[in-house]
Amino acid sequence: MLTRRSLMLGAALGVAGCSTKFKEYNGPAVTRIQVFKGQRHMQLLHHQTLLRSYKFELGFAPDGHKVQEGDGRTPEGAYLIDRKNPNSSFHLSIGISYPNSRDVAKARAMGVSPGGDIFIHGTPSRVFGQPDWTWGCIAVTNEEMEEIYAMVDTGTQIFLYA
Repeated sequence: MLTRRSLMLGAALGVAGCSTKFKEYNGPAVTRIQVFKGQRHMQLLHHQTLLRSYKFELGFAPDGHKVQEGDGRTPEGAYLIDRKNPNSSFHLSIGISYPNSRDVAKARAMGVSPGGDIFIHGTPSRVFGQPDWTWGCIAVTNEEMEEIYAMVDTGTQIFLYA
Protein backbone atom coordinates (compact mmCIF):
# COMPACT_ATOMS: atom_id res chain seq x y z
CA MET A 1 0.00 0.00 0.00
CA LEU A 2 1.32 3.42 -0.97
CA THR A 3 1.61 5.95 1.78
CA ARG A 4 1.58 9.70 1.42
CA ARG A 5 5.25 9.78 2.44
CA SER A 6 6.31 7.26 -0.22
CA LEU A 7 4.34 9.17 -2.88
CA MET A 8 6.02 12.45 -1.89
CA LEU A 9 9.46 10.84 -1.86
CA GLY A 10 8.82 9.29 -5.26
CA ALA A 11 7.69 12.63 -6.69
CA ALA A 12 10.76 14.39 -5.31
CA LEU A 13 13.08 11.77 -6.76
CA GLY A 14 11.27 11.95 -10.07
CA VAL A 15 11.72 15.72 -10.25
CA ALA A 16 15.37 15.43 -9.25
CA GLY A 17 15.92 12.72 -11.84
CA CYS A 18 14.53 14.93 -14.60
CA SER A 19 16.84 17.84 -13.83
CA THR A 20 20.00 17.87 -15.93
CA LYS A 21 20.79 21.56 -15.49
CA PHE A 22 22.41 21.16 -12.07
CA LYS A 23 25.40 18.85 -11.97
CA GLU A 24 27.31 17.59 -8.95
CA TYR A 25 31.05 17.99 -8.56
CA ASN A 26 33.03 16.09 -5.96
CA GLY A 27 36.60 16.84 -7.06
CA PRO A 28 39.22 19.25 -5.72
CA ALA A 29 37.99 22.78 -5.02
CA VAL A 30 38.47 25.38 -7.74
CA THR A 31 40.73 27.93 -6.05
CA ARG A 32 41.46 30.12 -9.08
CA ILE A 33 40.03 30.92 -12.50
CA GLN A 34 42.31 32.31 -15.20
CA VAL A 35 40.84 33.97 -18.29
CA PHE A 36 43.12 34.70 -21.25
CA LYS A 37 40.99 37.01 -23.39
CA GLY A 38 43.31 37.16 -26.41
CA GLN A 39 43.48 33.37 -26.64
CA ARG A 40 39.79 32.91 -25.73
CA HIS A 41 40.92 30.35 -23.16
CA MET A 42 39.71 29.90 -19.55
CA GLN A 43 41.26 27.62 -16.93
CA LEU A 44 39.84 26.33 -13.66
CA LEU A 45 42.62 25.48 -11.23
CA HIS A 46 43.07 23.86 -7.83
CA HIS A 47 46.09 25.86 -6.67
CA GLN A 48 48.57 25.15 -9.50
CA THR A 49 46.80 22.05 -10.87
CA LEU A 50 44.67 22.50 -14.00
CA LEU A 51 41.24 20.94 -13.50
CA ARG A 52 39.44 22.03 -16.69
CA SER A 53 39.87 24.43 -19.58
CA TYR A 54 37.36 25.99 -21.95
CA LYS A 55 37.17 28.09 -25.09
CA PHE A 56 34.76 31.01 -24.91
CA GLU A 57 33.23 34.00 -26.66
CA LEU A 58 33.50 37.61 -25.43
CA GLY A 59 31.92 41.01 -25.82
CA PHE A 60 31.55 42.69 -29.18
CA ALA A 61 34.61 44.90 -28.42
CA PRO A 62 36.98 42.34 -26.92
CA ASP A 63 40.20 44.37 -26.76
CA GLY A 64 41.08 46.37 -23.67
CA HIS A 65 39.77 46.67 -20.13
CA LYS A 66 36.12 47.51 -19.53
CA VAL A 67 35.83 51.23 -18.80
CA GLN A 68 32.17 52.10 -19.05
CA GLU A 69 28.71 50.67 -19.36
CA GLY A 70 27.86 49.58 -22.89
CA ASP A 71 31.44 49.49 -24.21
CA GLY A 72 31.20 45.75 -24.98
CA ARG A 73 34.47 45.02 -23.21
CA THR A 74 35.34 42.39 -20.64
CA PRO A 75 37.23 43.57 -17.54
CA GLU A 76 40.89 42.78 -16.97
CA GLY A 77 42.43 42.29 -13.54
CA ALA A 78 41.74 40.46 -10.30
CA TYR A 79 38.15 39.96 -9.15
CA LEU A 80 36.03 37.41 -7.28
CA ILE A 81 33.09 35.24 -8.21
CA ASP A 82 30.45 37.03 -6.15
CA ARG A 83 27.15 35.33 -7.06
CA LYS A 84 25.52 32.41 -8.81
CA ASN A 85 22.33 32.77 -10.84
CA PRO A 86 20.37 29.55 -11.42
CA ASN A 87 17.66 31.50 -13.30
CA SER A 88 19.89 33.29 -15.79
CA SER A 89 18.53 34.27 -19.20
CA PHE A 90 21.68 32.54 -20.46
CA HIS A 91 21.03 29.08 -18.96
CA LEU A 92 23.17 29.46 -15.79
CA SER A 93 25.62 32.16 -14.78
CA ILE A 94 28.22 33.10 -12.20
CA GLY A 95 28.92 36.76 -11.47
CA ILE A 96 32.26 38.56 -11.53
CA SER A 97 32.74 41.30 -8.91
CA TYR A 98 33.28 44.05 -11.51
CA PRO A 99 33.35 46.99 -10.89
CA ASN A 100 35.83 47.25 -8.05
CA SER A 101 36.70 50.55 -6.35
CA ARG A 102 39.41 51.34 -8.94
CA ASP A 103 36.97 50.76 -11.80
CA VAL A 104 34.38 53.02 -10.17
CA ALA A 105 36.93 55.79 -9.52
CA LYS A 106 38.22 55.68 -13.10
CA ALA A 107 34.70 55.80 -14.56
CA ARG A 108 33.69 58.68 -12.27
CA ALA A 109 36.80 60.64 -13.29
CA MET A 110 35.66 60.20 -16.91
CA GLY A 111 32.07 61.17 -16.07
CA VAL A 112 30.64 57.77 -17.06
CA SER A 113 29.09 54.73 -15.40
CA PRO A 114 31.42 51.73 -15.08
CA GLY A 115 28.58 49.32 -15.82
CA GLY A 116 28.31 45.96 -14.12
CA ASP A 117 26.57 42.60 -14.38
CA ILE A 118 29.58 40.84 -15.87
CA PHE A 119 29.11 37.07 -15.84
CA ILE A 120 30.42 33.78 -17.08
CA HIS A 121 27.30 32.29 -18.65
CA GLY A 122 25.82 29.82 -21.11
CA THR A 123 24.89 30.54 -24.69
CA PRO A 124 21.53 30.83 -26.43
CA SER A 125 21.52 28.49 -29.42
CA ARG A 126 20.70 31.30 -31.84
CA VAL A 127 24.07 33.01 -31.25
CA PHE A 128 26.42 30.13 -30.45
CA GLY A 129 29.42 30.11 -32.73
CA GLN A 130 29.12 33.79 -33.63
CA PRO A 131 32.29 35.47 -32.41
CA ASP A 132 32.21 38.08 -29.69
CA TRP A 133 28.50 38.74 -29.29
CA THR A 134 28.11 39.45 -25.54
CA TRP A 135 28.04 42.87 -23.84
CA GLY A 136 31.25 42.09 -21.94
CA CYS A 137 30.51 38.69 -20.45
CA ILE A 138 32.31 35.39 -21.02
CA ALA A 139 30.12 32.87 -22.84
CA VAL A 140 30.63 29.10 -22.93
CA THR A 141 28.32 26.34 -24.13
CA ASN A 142 25.41 25.44 -21.86
CA GLU A 143 26.91 22.01 -21.15
CA GLU A 144 30.21 23.63 -20.13
CA MET A 145 28.33 26.17 -18.00
CA GLU A 146 26.62 23.36 -16.11
CA GLU A 147 30.04 21.94 -15.26
CA ILE A 148 31.50 25.34 -14.31
CA TYR A 149 28.44 26.19 -12.20
CA ALA A 150 28.88 22.95 -10.24
CA MET A 151 32.63 23.40 -9.77
CA VAL A 152 32.96 27.10 -8.86
CA ASP A 153 31.89 28.57 -5.54
CA THR A 154 31.31 32.20 -4.65
CA GLY A 155 34.49 33.76 -3.33
CA THR A 156 36.69 32.06 -5.93
CA GLN A 157 39.39 34.34 -7.32
CA ILE A 158 39.24 35.14 -11.04
CA PHE A 159 42.08 36.74 -12.96
CA LEU A 160 41.31 38.18 -16.40
CA TYR A 161 44.27 38.86 -18.70
CA ALA A 162 44.47 40.69 -22.04
